[in-house]
This record gives sequence, C-alpha cells and structure tokens, in this order.
Amino acid sequence: MNDFLTNLTRRQFFGAGVSSTVGLAALGQLMAKDGKNDDKLPGLAHFAPKAKHVIYLHLVGGPPQIDLFDYKPKMAEWYDKDVPKSVFGGQRLTTMTSGQARFPIAPSKFKFAQAGKCGMWMSELWQHLPKVADEMCFIRSMHTEAINHEPAITNIQTGTQVTGKPCLGAWMSYGLGSLNDNLPTFVVMVARPSNTEQVQAISARLWQSGYLPGEHAGVPFRAAGDPILYINNPPGVGPATRRKTLDGLKALNELNYKSVGDTETHTRIAQYEMAFRMQRSVPELVDLSKEPNKTFDLYGEEAKKPGTFANVALTARRLVERGVRFVQVYHNNWDTHGNVAGRLPSQVKDVDQACYGLITDLKARGMLDSTLIIWGGEFGRTIYSQGGLSKTNYGRDHHPRCYTIWMAGGGIKPGTIYGETDDFSYNIVKDPVHIRDWHATILQLMGFDHSRFTVRYQGLDQRLTGVEKAEVIKALLA
Repeated sequence: MNDFLTNLTRRQFFGAGVSSTVGLAALGQLMAKDGKNDDKLPGLAHFAPKAKHVIYLHLVGGPPQIDLFDYKPKMAEWYDKDVPKSVFGGQRLTTMTSGQARFPIAPSKFKFAQAGKCGMWMSELWQHLPKVADEMCFIRSMHTEAINHEPAITNIQTGTQVTGKPCLGAWMSYGLGSLNDNLPTFVVMVARPSNTEQVQAISARLWQSGYLPGEHAGVPFRAAGDPILYINNPPGVGPATRRKTLDGLKALNELNYKSVGDTETHTRIAQYEMAFRMQRSVPELVDLSKEPNKTFDLYGEEAKKPGTFANVALTARRLVERGVRFVQVYHNNWDTHGNVAGRLPSQVKDVDQACYGLITDLKARGMLDSTLIIWGGEFGRTIYSQGGLSKTNYGRDHHPRCYTIWMAGGGIKPGTIYGETDDFSYNIVKDPVHIRDWHATILQLMGFDHSRFTVRYQGLDQRLTGVEKAEVIKALLA
C-alpha cells in the first residue's frame, strides 16, 4: 500500500482527487436517506429539490421544430424563394448543404392548431399530446454552437462538445444518490423506431461518468431479450452458487485493494453486488403482464411490444416508480435530410401517444410533481430545403440557432410558452436559452446551485455548466 502511494505518477496523483471522494459520496447518500443535509459533503443537494427523478427522452437526429411546434404561417408566401442573406447572418452551414446553388424556403406541409388554455401551436401530426399541453412547458428558443450530430449530442448531454465529461444522468447519480439499492441510480434505454431510414450512431460515451467515479455511469437496459446481458444465471448455477462465487471475487478484490490501493476496486465490488441484487429486481420490473388494461389504453397497444418507444416509456415509469433517479431514453431516426413527408408522420406516431400516456400516468399516480420529463433533440432543422423541393415533400438540414424542446412535471411551470423566433424559424428574437442555461435550470429543479455543484479534477473545479456564464431561467419554474 505504501509503495503504491510513494510511486504515484503525476497523472495518478491528480486523478486521485476525484476517486477519493467515493467514500464521502457514499456517506452523503446514506445521510440523505436520513433526511439530513450538509452541503459541505458531496452527494447532497444544496436545497430541497422539486424533482426527485428525471425521464429524459432524447430524439436523436434533431426533430424539425418548423413541422412540429414553431408555427410560421408567413412562410407559405415564401415557398421556393431563397432565404434572405440578412437572415443567414454569416452562419456556417454543414457540408451537406453549403454547396447548394440555392436555399429555397420549404414551408411546413402540415396544418397547425392551438392546444390547451396556453394556446401552444402544435402540428396536426400530434393526435394525443395536445390533450396535455397545459401540463407542458415549451421552450422555442433553445440554441447551441454545435452543428453536427456527435458534438451536438455530446454537448447537450455533458455540457461540452468534447467527449470524456460526465453526462447529466451521471451528475444526478453523483449528486443525489440512490433511492433503491436493488436497481441502478441511472438507467439508459434505446427505443427502436418503426422507420429506420437514417439512424444515427449512439455510443456509451453519451452515458459515461467521465471524471466522476465509475459507479455513476448509466446502466444500459436492452430493448429486447434479457434487459441486461447475463442477468440470469446459466443452467446449473443457482443463487447460492452465484453468491459463493461473488463472495470469492470480493475477497480477491479486497486483497487487490490492500496491495495496490486503487479505490476503483471498490467500484468494481459494488457493481458485482448490484448485479446480484438486480437478478431479483429486474425480472419483476420488466414484466408488464400485471399492468391493467387501462395502462395500455393510455400508452397504446405498442407498449406491449418490447423495444418500442411506448414500451420503453412505460418501463421508464416503472423505473422511477421503484426509485431510479434518472432514466435516459433515446429514440432514433429524426435526422430528416430528406423525405419529411414520408418519415416524420411515423416518427411522431412512435412517440405521440406514449408521451401523452407518460404524463397522464405519472399525474394520476401523484408522481408528476416529483418527476421531470424532458423531450427534445440536439438541434433543430432549417427552413430551407435540402435537396429537391415540392409542396408535398422536402428535406431539412441541421440548424443550431433555434429549436424547440418541452418539459413537464418536476417543478416546471405548466402551460408555459417561452421564447420566440423570427418568421423564418431561423433566429431567436426573444428570450434565448443556451444549453448552459437549460442545464442550470435542470440542476436548480434537482436541488443544486449549478455554480457550486463542482468536482475538482485536473486542478479545476469542473461543473456541468462549464466556466462561461449560465443563468437559471426562473420564468420556467413553478
């Protein structure tokens, strides 16, 4: 042990600043369960959180705000006319459209109507979601610097375009700890879209723990088959045999820790123990056979099919119901460079009733106030067409300057419509919301002052919102 400490490299020495907090974080989580609070310890909220859980529904590829939420009726008069240079404002374009000879405006082919008392304009593609519009908070002025998928998704998940940093779910796990020792604090699920015309790559880098202890990384649940590989014992291996095996591994790991002193060894021990407990809790979790018929009336019959968005949304409710802090859901194929008319209806159909059902279900169970639901992509889409244009079909390129997301529950002010864009849905004209501000607001709902929620790493006080200015959007809070 002493030899290990005296032979540390410079990199190991500075890295130990984070890993040494594991014990304090665990202590903080235990104290949090007793209702105590001391912000001198990591693992504790700075003040009483409004949200205890998060269900983050990420639409991979960037949903077109113009066709879904950002109603621009004046664009009908601009059909096939070029976007004025004054609107572009010198923005760099992706290589997919920068070489186009023209940038013809493609008005949305879909009709819009106002929903709820809040009067939010929503596309005709939404058949169920408008019924809960007054439970939702719409932000039409989100913006980001990232213009391509990988850096943009990394940015909204981790607060930076550079990979290797903790994601939002990992921060929540680290800060709030577990409510159920038999399930992970942070779970990830990837829903299967009914249309697979242009899916994007989704990698584990998006749910990593970065410089936080490894135990705070997301635990992926598979969409079909066993939710976790090897969750069931192999033939001939009973629970007693498995327990004896794990006890032996734990003893070996403890010996390794005493000789080497690497605190990540304790993370490995904890992961083995969690896996053993999950063998009992997970099969019951994913068994939907005992759900009443009214549940499937809410989420739709697709919820009975493993891997569908509706099935994953229902599973997300069951997860938070059992104490999981953060559920990250990905739904792919929203990268509508072409064939908006053919693809967008099926994409919306995948998520429409399930999102309505999730909000309604949580509210009926008295859980909506304590569960924050987030819906959105990594950026928006352009008003101009990529490729061929007709009044019945078109494509749209990536657009970081403005896009729409919505949230519900968890301390968000319901029936709120925040932010405005210009007539072209190209630039923000009122109340911009940068990703940093959005992250600061989410942390506020979870009980954290974003400027104080830091971890020392590589000589810096690292935080989700970074070093640039970030503000909590108080108008979004109930």
